[in-house]
Amino acid sequence: MVDLAKITQPLSLARLGQRSRGPVVLELDLTEGVADEAPGDPIAQLVNRRKQHHLELVEGIRRGARDPRVAALLVRVDTRTLGFAKVQELRDCVADFRAAGKTAVAWADSFGESGEGNLSHYLACAFDRIAMAPTGVLGLTGLKLKGTFVKGALDKLGVGYEVGRRHEYKSALNGVTETGFTDAHREVSESIVSSLGDQLVEAVAQARGLSEERVRELVSQGPFMAGEAVEHGLVDRLAYRDEIYADLLAEVRGERGREPELLFVTRYHRRHTPTQLPLPGSGASCIALISATGTISTGRTRRSPLGGGTVMGSDTVCAAFRAARRDPDVKAVVFRVDSRGGSPTASDAIRREAELTSRAGKPVVAVMGDVAGSGGYYVTLGADAIVAQPGTLTGSIGVITGKPVLGPLLERYGVTSDAVSTGPHAGMFDLERPFSESEWERVNALLDEVYGDFTAKVARARSMTPEQVHEVARGRVWTGREAHERGLVDALGGLETAVRIARDKAGAGALPLRSFPRRGALDGLRAHESSEDLAASGPQSSLSAWGPLEGAALALGLPLGGPLSMPGAWEVR
Repeated sequence: MVDLAKITQPLSLARLGQRSRGPVVLELDLTEGVADEAPGDPIAQLVNRRKQHHLELVEGIRRGARDPRVAALLVRVDTRTLGFAKVQELRDCVADFRAAGKTAVAWADSFGESGEGNLSHYLACAFDRIAMAPTGVLGLTGLKLKGTFVKGALDKLGVGYEVGRRHEYKSALNGVTETGFTDAHREVSESIVSSLGDQLVEAVAQARGLSEERVRELVSQGPFMAGEAVEHGLVDRLAYRDEIYADLLAEVRGERGREPELLFVTRYHRRHTPTQLPLPGSGASCIALISATGTISTGRTRRSPLGGGTVMGSDTVCAAFRAARRDPDVKAVVFRVDSRGGSPTASDAIRREAELTSRAGKPVVAVMGDVAGSGGYYVTLGADAIVAQPGTLTGSIGVITGKPVLGPLLERYGVTSDAVSTGPHAGMFDLERPFSESEWERVNALLDEVYGDFTAKVARARSMTPEQVHEVARGRVWTGREAHERGLVDALGGLETAVRIARDKAGAGALPLRSFPRRGALDGLRAHESSEDLAASGPQSSLSAWGPLEGAALALGLPLGGPLSMPGAWEVR
């Protein structure tokens, strides 16, 4: 697919003529938002043109750490489009940049002026220096995980919910069946907040030269006005944007003796990324990067150009694995997953293709994003190794199903229906009535079958006994740190860690990482030869059923994914 973002970018004078050979200061503005991956169709590329892509930021900063021309990194911090795991991956990149002896400065007008600033300050603590505007606020107030429960409102409408689950921690539909946390739901929520809160406190204490006890005291006292933030050692200086830029550029100019060039990280990365990659079979060996995000479903990957997220289609992801197996240049695969789960059938199909790729002699290493739970964990079970960030939310090894019962609501407004059928279970998923006793027997049999199959595959992949798996399963969500302690993941880290493991397993040295598969600009238009033709399973553009209202639909328990889905409210701020 043609990358319109590259075509529509104006040519700078530096690119038309001789480029500046002065030192480079990389610039990153996170208020522009960060997309998980590049859009695959022309409309989405235009709509999302200003959004930076997470992998480009990660690769760009790491490339800058190795480039002798790059002198410093200057980042305007904002984490509204980032979760804990992505922030931790950026923190790791900044640590590498600083380890190369280069300066990294974080600044913000305010860290949480109109909301919590915990995650933004957590990211900023990875830098050499933190600056904030003199009128800013530091919202270091501690983490909160909030659940929204609409059962009371549904009761008033006459809407009930029938839910079956395996087991007590599978809380994806608690918002429509409960009026507050159940004991199991509260236990998991407190565990997640505690784990992530500990990670935040440890990072702030280490970066700011404070004890963990002192940081916990400060967290209980926040938010802080600008002067207080400096007084408590949480921020280094108060300054306006012009002062921050002028001081850093003058510092670089003094060190290098030449006028520095200011360059966005994404522009820098694209400048140094070949536009013409080697053709398959050319002998240019690589590690393939297969990215899979969104709700897991059968069929092709579907991306909405107008919001509502991505649906991870098993046909598309499976075709990518098959293509990697056929490509002689691919020596290993890094499989990046960011998903709350979905269809068990689709999840198992992806797991199978990853396993077949490993059996074919090409190691597969799965690396998790912010969330890789339930079906998002299932798809990683075919990999040779699983990597997660300490703040990744994963696990949720369980199954859930349910339906709303709208009969009383419809009756209230005079809506009636009638039907004929050939069997007593023909209308078991109708929304007008609850399940009958015999229908519940079939529902429970299906839940037991899916849960048993899921946990058996976990046991085989993780070399655990069924009893050990059940202990960490039952629908429970873990942070990456907790999952690592319990043997559900192999290593803590991000893309860099996954690539290193893949290279080691392939025994192939420092091979480049390339997004895979590569599709031609006309693949979506030409006739396809067969189902093995990669273009036949390529992503397609489609409007989400709920569009920008997907979050509201999720809170109402509406069917977005499938029985292997995580709860939708795991957002910790």
